[in-house]
Amino acid sequence: MDFTPSEEQSAAQGLAASVFGDLSTHDRLAAAGTGTDAELWKELCAAGLPGAVEDIGLLGLVLLLEEQGRTTAQVPLAATCVYGLLAVAGHGTPEQRERLLPGLRDGTAVATGAFPARGGVHTSDGALYGSVPWVPWLRDATLVLVADADRALWIVEAGAPGVGVTPVETTAPWAAGRLVLDGARGESLGGGPEAYAAVLAAARTAFAGLQAGVCAGSLARAVQHTVTREQFGRPLSTNQGVLLRAADAHMDTEAIRVTAYEAAWRHDDRRPYAAQALTAAWWASEAGKRVVHAGQHLHGGTGADLDHPVHRHFLWGRQLDAYLGCGGEVLEELGLLLAAARQEEAS
Repeated sequence: MDFTPSEEQSAAQGLAASVFGDLSTHDRLAAAGTGTDAELWKELCAAGLPGAVEDIGLLGLVLLLEEQGRTTAQVPLAATCVYGLLAVAGHGTPEQRERLLPGLRDGTAVATGAFPARGGVHTSDGALYGSVPWVPWLRDATLVLVADADRALWIVEAGAPGVGVTPVETTAPWAAGRLVLDGARGESLGGGPEAYAAVLAAARTAFAGLQAGVCAGSLARAVQHTVTREQFGRPLSTNQGVLLRAADAHMDTEAIRVTAYEAAWRHDDRRPYAAQALTAAWWASEAGKRVVHAGQHLHGGTGADLDHPVHRHFLWGRQLDAYLGCGGEVLEELGLLLAAARQEEAS
């Protein structure tokens, strides 16, 4: 395995770091509240970053999302790329790709996904019925990738008849909404349960990459604080307990990163990666919440300030802990997958 980024991936990551670093500032995040930073999204799309994902692959997307996570930039990059660009490019018909991909590339279309499938949506006579309690970035979306109870995939236009969107506030400010489908018409993406499993695995890998960035940003803020803050005449960073807590957080962050890289690399190399995607999701959930808690605790009383930048990392880390399956859920799924593979080998 070689996770060394290609020239194109490195260039895209560098550009993303520059855009996020310059524009996803504390003041802009405070002004955005719980909504999307529309101007930042325009800048990302003008730079061609969403559209570049088709060329730089899932590993390239993970690198971009790491940079987003470092600054907790409030844009629907992961959702649009995973549930829109990669899903349509990988499983859509030629006509769907020709019609839908241009808007997803230039940002005039925003996609999200009603994932994972939990039996909340069913089809009857070609129409969709049911509800999904919360969908990330739904308030911005023009297209929603809906998974029904049979794990078939449907592309639904957000403003179509029979589609209702109610704003929902989640732990992280992801412009979420409750999706209600009452006879809505969607178009089949194709591929059935196999396509659903592929999109879910890609989503878990991508959001694990986002969590790696969130954790790296939280830890960087904690390190800066403990180096500059003094107690009893010396920096907090010289305290052994602080050093050990920061070291543990660093190891957890690296574990999230490397497992996300491995899953993404295997995807791009067209190797089986279902187990690796679940492994990355488990680390993102279990280790992610440890890191963002450590980041907040290492700030001491400052970490309790809801307006402090480190608190945003805490909120994002806890949201990502549960999204697409908490640690226990994905661990059970991984165990069943490995047991099925072992049984198949034995038969």
